[in-house]
Amino acid sequence: MRLSRYFLPVLKENPSEAQIVSHRLMLRAGMIKQAAAGIYSWLPLGFKVLRKLENIIHEEQARAGHIAIQMPIIQSADLWRESGRYDDYGQEMLRMKDRHDRDMLFTPTAEELVTDIFRGHVSSYKDLPLTLYQIQWKFRDEIRPRFGVMRGREFYMKDGYNFDLTKEDSLHAYNRHLVTYLRTYERMGLQAIPMRADSGPIGGDNTHEFLVLADTGESEVFYDSAVTDLTFGDRQIDYDSREQCQAILEEFTSKYARTDETHDEALFNQVPEERRRVARGIEVGQIFYFGTKYSEAMGATVQGPDGKPVPVHMGSHGIGVSRLIGAIIEASHDDKGIIWPEGVTPFHCGIVNLKQGDDEADAACNKIYGALTALGLDPLYDDRKERAGGKFATMDLIGLPWRITVGPRGLKNGVVELTCRRTGESEEMSPEAAVTKIAEIYERIA
Repeated sequence: MRLSRYFLPVLKENPSEAQIVSHRLMLRAGMIKQAAAGIYSWLPLGFKVLRKLENIIHEEQARAGHIAIQMPIIQSADLWRESGRYDDYGQEMLRMKDRHDRDMLFTPTAEELVTDIFRGHVSSYKDLPLTLYQIQWKFRDEIRPRFGVMRGREFYMKDGYNFDLTKEDSLHAYNRHLVTYLRTYERMGLQAIPMRADSGPIGGDNTHEFLVLADTGESEVFYDSAVTDLTFGDRQIDYDSREQCQAILEEFTSKYARTDETHDEALFNQVPEERRRVARGIEVGQIFYFGTKYSEAMGATVQGPDGKPVPVHMGSHGIGVSRLIGAIIEASHDDKGIIWPEGVTPFHCGIVNLKQGDDEADAACNKIYGALTALGLDPLYDDRKERAGGKFATMDLIGLPWRITVGPRGLKNGVVELTCRRTGESEEMSPEAAVTKIAEIYERIA
């Protein structure tokens, strides 16, 4: 993409309504625009990142054998009355009536709807286990939406639902989801710590939230600092292996890590004092096991091995896709702007032409641009007739991890400058070497 043809409405000043870093930078970088309180339009740069996150989630869900579907954003209230949640959910649910005076609602979550799909099509234990998921817009009418996409009313969410014959089978699905989420977050450049949490209106006894540590987090968290040393890495997992998935759950949850709702001071005091930490965290996902809560209420049964009907055991598993963008920025920025991890960056690198209109500089930039795109990479070429300082400021603000700077002086010596956004370190090399290095960086994380 050439910046002269792109829609990137960056702002020079900090918006007065933005209270936290991610909100300020998303507005300034032209990623979003507020449409109403807690509701945003996603502009091209923000939309590209949203799609990057979505693709990673789809890949990791497919790796675990989970099946994507798409459910509507408007549901009938009748399903929620069946489960008993319609009156219990509270004012966060946006209720409405259609033209026939039927009670409808804007989806805050979809346990009822997916249970209705299941009971209509699955009747035998031989069709289990089954996990269905979607990535879809949701709406919760927050009383005080704030912090941009971190606490909006409309949000983009991955929600998955497992159906199993027994509690043991369903707990394996729970463990399997924990593994997929660890892989997913690490690919996004995040350390998301699974913490024992409260189930809230979803229900159930087993639940972990995944939290990214940040000063602006909405949750107070208590943890053993040893959990921050854990990484999933590139280990290969057989998702059908209960032993492997259980071992990873134990590895990542055996150390003390809890949100304020489930904090136990006596247990926390058993952690060595030098490792006790109290901080703030941003919730970016949650997994639940709630047994037969919905299947019994809604008649979601299968014929068991003995021919008798059995209510299925269920769990649900969510990732806040849109709020993840805010969490990544909160965890990865400096005073100049965003610093995108390579796995989620909207463009793989930026190309800055220091003297637009100079035949040699233009030709070199076009050659680098063509070489990167031929390798399947997606560079952003700043071909505007702007001052060099303004071009650098834009690149720093939008946070592309790598920048290739091209100017007549360097070209006389046969070199361009390759700069790492995270460290600020620059290196001179030939244009061909710069292209090769960028390709190698992204090949390693593919």
